[in-house]
Amino acid sequence: MTTEILQRLVFPVDRDPDVLPLYAEGDSGFSRETFGPRVPGEVITVPGKENPTQVLSRTTYRVPAGHRTSFGTYFNAFPASYWATYTRVKEVELKVQVSGSGMVMVSRSNAKGHGYRVASQAFQGQVQEEISFTLPLNTFGDGGWYWFDVIATDSDVSLEGATWESAKATDLAAGKASVAITTFNRQADCVEVLRQLGADAELSDVLDRILVVDQGDRKVSDHPEFATVAESLEGLLEIIEQPNLGGSGGFSRGMFEAVERGSKYVMLLDDDVRVETEGIKRAVRFANAAKTDTIVGGHMFSMYERTKLHALAEVIDSRRMWWTPAPGTKLEHDFAVESLRSTAWLHERAVADYNGWWMCLIPTNVVREIGLSLPLFIKWDDSEYGLRAREANIPVVSLPGAALWHVPFTSKDDSLEWQAYFHTRNRLIAGLLHTRYKSGKLLLLDSFANTIKHVISAQYSTAHLRDLAASDILRGPAYVRQTLASCVGKAREERSKFTDAQPLKDPQSLIGLETGTLSGARVRQKGASSKLGKAVTAAKAVAHQLRPVANSAKKTAQTVVPFPAQRWWTLAGLDSALVFSSDGSSVSLYQRDRDLAKRQFERSSKLYRRLASEWDSLSELYRTHMDELVGPQSWAEVFEAEYHPDRWVIRTDDSWSLAD
Repeated sequence: MTTEILQRLVFPVDRDPDVLPLYAEGDSGFSRETFGPRVPGEVITVPGKENPTQVLSRTTYRVPAGHRTSFGTYFNAFPASYWATYTRVKEVELKVQVSGSGMVMVSRSNAKGHGYRVASQAFQGQVQEEISFTLPLNTFGDGGWYWFDVIATDSDVSLEGATWESAKATDLAAGKASVAITTFNRQADCVEVLRQLGADAELSDVLDRILVVDQGDRKVSDHPEFATVAESLEGLLEIIEQPNLGGSGGFSRGMFEAVERGSKYVMLLDDDVRVETEGIKRAVRFANAAKTDTIVGGHMFSMYERTKLHALAEVIDSRRMWWTPAPGTKLEHDFAVESLRSTAWLHERAVADYNGWWMCLIPTNVVREIGLSLPLFIKWDDSEYGLRAREANIPVVSLPGAALWHVPFTSKDDSLEWQAYFHTRNRLIAGLLHTRYKSGKLLLLDSFANTIKHVISAQYSTAHLRDLAASDILRGPAYVRQTLASCVGKAREERSKFTDAQPLKDPQSLIGLETGTLSGARVRQKGASSKLGKAVTAAKAVAHQLRPVANSAKKTAQTVVPFPAQRWWTLAGLDSALVFSSDGSSVSLYQRDRDLAKRQFERSSKLYRRLASEWDSLSELYRTHMDELVGPQSWAEVFEAEYHPDRWVIRTDDSWSLAD
């Protein structure tokens, strides 16, 4: 019987020790008496952790005699629960190619993280041998993985390869993806992503083409290494140049072109990532095996701490319309500290509302059915799309073993910069379209409270942008679409008018004898955690706003505030401060201004009262014009691209349905 490979054993080709724990887990050795006679006086060396020299190639690994290696790791264990729940695969066949003397042991876990052996087989001899196990998937409804370990007894074992295969290949659909990378003036990063894609010759088995939507004025094609990288992609690569329409405009173009060209899937991919190309293949194979059209997303690891899982599965709190990890999951889990096998919560199947578009595979049938992205420029485009898919009963799966490395969100705070406009506007639009709570009271209260926190923290530029966002929502959906290409310029211009947004050329001139430096750790410790404590802290902060600004604070900064110390309950008690940016590259002056704070408070209050009173009618307006915002013809006009209606959808009763 022919079978279909679902997942194969892989290792980092560069033997990078920083990521090896994601692929293999070594142990401290064992007594050879357990598996056979021990040579008198023989000393068994103990390698301890994973050794990069044991990686022989992309798919081969050496296990030293007297030692055991587990492949119950993030990239090499098989996420059985996800395959059992969302696909037509009923059982998998594990095939392991080995030579030497030892044993292959197969284990599984349940949703509680309890693991136990389910099968094993010994082998002996220098000739390569294939060992296979047929493993059912009928007991993985709520969680659980399969994995295998290799034990080397009398000699080193060479693990020549291993695959997890479907025993019923005829049940799996065939389909390829168009990869769509959106880039803006990141030539080197984008070329590196293309280089990684070109280095994996097997990607052509699952890819139709690679589309780079270049929206910058420093073109990727002008990079000195571009020609060499393009040649390695053997005709798969195509560059599409268009004005800067943000992430939503770039990824929508990728969706649009994938449908127009007949791809079964479009995989959205960021330009500033490092890719494990095996994950792309797994996502396509998973989608091909899915019971119904399914969005398949990849996880995000930190670019800086490469064994640290930064985003696994995310959901939306529909009361506040805010992102949060899926129930039972955690942020920033480090596999170098705690392995997959020893982390119970990783064994329960996580259910996501959406997947970030750093790596996300979307069936083009889904694009035809629910449209392209909202024209939001950046922020909330991916999460809103997930909510829209959920309302159309389209599953979203964040698939373990499909992942890449990205700069973690915890290393920056773009909510204070020009992007604050998009954080606020797009969150409120998502609420108008998808919140389950009438009148959006909690969402509006939370958004208003955040604006006031910025006001009392002397972050007047941020508060201004948030007010501008609320005001623009009241202009209606047509305004959002019309300003897609100009909104970022407007946000930058408006922000630049405020002192707190202007980096200082000579911050030392504002440091006097009384100027101190705050400690981020101490500031965090002083944060009130109880409701009463928060109320007291807020009352003190508001009271401080009513006092005259100290004369000394008008000439010199009272203190220097590192980024970790930037908490509203601290900033609200200062009259002036030198504040570092999130990346530590610049310093700005925060200076309290009573009159400006009063004007901003009054304006915000008025805007949010109006939003509250008009919420239901606004919600109806945005929902009514949804198709005009996300439809292919509307986007084709933005792109000035050729549009073929017969390749998209037909309208029936004002709803989307697949064309014949």
